Amino acid sequence: MYWDVIEVKAEADYCLFVRFGDGLSGRVHLREEDLTGALAPLRDAAFFKPVFIDAGAVAWPGNIDLAPDAMYEDVANQQPRGAYRAAKSPGMNGPHRATERTEAARAGLNRSG
Repeated sequence: MYWDVIEVKAEADYCLFVRFGDGLSGRVHLREEDLTGALAPLRDAAFFKPVFIDAGAVAWPGNIDLAPDAMYEDVANQQPRGAYRAAKSPGMNGPHRATERTEAARAGLNRSG
């Protein structure tokens, strides 16, 4: 799917840089207060850092993952109005940039099994 994550990098302060299958990229900021329950291990920076991709989703050991469609929506909403639509038009190349600030930790991000 276009929202499959193809690149992820952990950054400071519970931030993830993500790039999706269609080229959209940006940063997702998780809020510490939302890292509870199955997501609680992510509060540990040493656990957060070795993030990886599993079947198009951002994941960590212990079957912890985040829903890529919710992350995609959050990053896409960071784009200036109409900019992403134009960037997806034929003839446009290169990664799409998102603003640096996002509040992406929502209940819909937790797909833990």
